[in-house]
Amino acid sequence: MKKKLAQRVLAAGAAAAAALSMAACSVTVGNQTAQNASDRQAKDHYRVAYTARAQVDSFAAWLANEMKAEAAANYKDISLDVFDGQADDEVENKAIENAVANNYDAIIVQANNGEAQRPYIEQAVQKGIVTITTNPRVQGIDGANSVDAKPYDQGGVVAKYALDKISQNANVVVLNGPGGNFHSEQRRKAWQDEFFAKRPDVKIVAENIANWSKDEALRLMEDWSLANPKIDAIVSMNDNMATGALEAVKGKPAFAKILAFGVDGTPEATLAIQNGQMTATSLQNAKELAQLNMKSVHDLLSGAQKSVNVDIGNPLITKDTADQYVKLYKDAGLIKG
Repeated sequence: MKKKLAQRVLAAGAAAAAALSMAACSVTVGNQTAQNASDRQAKDHYRVAYTARAQVDSFAAWLANEMKAEAAANYKDISLDVFDGQADDEVENKAIENAVANNYDAIIVQANNGEAQRPYIEQAVQKGIVTITTNPRVQGIDGANSVDAKPYDQGGVVAKYALDKISQNANVVVLNGPGGNFHSEQRRKAWQDEFFAKRPDVKIVAENIANWSKDEALRLMEDWSLANPKIDAIVSMNDNMATGALEAVKGKPAFAKILAFGVDGTPEATLAIQNGQMTATSLQNAKELAQLNMKSVHDLLSGAQKSVNVDIGNPLITKDTADQYVKLYKDAGLIKG
């Protein structure tokens, strides 16, 4: 009996010690965050790291370029350093880790795989560094901020448009972004809810992950088009994969009337829609995302805002509206001629 009582006393003591340790840790992190905020507001210049998921991804490259342009044009008190995640979780995680170790004032993360980057984003937050997740937001991290779009709405607006564009009893292929990516999963969910659930006559003859990559989508579509001589539409979670799949069947008479749906509204896709090669996409405006990111990080660093969680819109681009977006890109120098 005495032995059991002693064990209970020891266990209770250990639990109390652990609780005190956790409380002390929480106070330390909170105090560090408050001190860092105070120190930042006293500064007249800030160092910001931006980790892009992959510069070979046309949208990611566009966003990175817009971030640099926005910082240079409108935020003279910010030095923005851009790091390429190369569509590789280890590379991006190391970039975030290095930014934390090098005491950047703020880190903006465009995650390749939100769950893989989560521990490193949490590490930045715990050190009291202003942290923003963007395109996609990584949800459920206390103390992190976000600037993003609503990926369900991005996919949904295109899926709804496709309802009466894809023929009865059509065969379609589906191209997905990386597993665990918020945008990839939510766009695919939107297609399921807003199109496939309402069009049970449509058959998915092939579906796979192409990691936002044009080249990966091209290789998949080459195989799919050989195995399935009748494919009526390409359903893609981004434009990069849609244009890659179209490249695979270019010049093949059997696929001359194939439809293709994407998301992002990239210059390449918008031109393809204008020329009748692609069917529809929704705009994820990298310029607007960059402007919101830079304003948000500046407001957070200067103390004008304590937290930021904002979204941009997602207008539909079709043959009827493509001209205005092509003009937008030409004016911005993203389309020549």
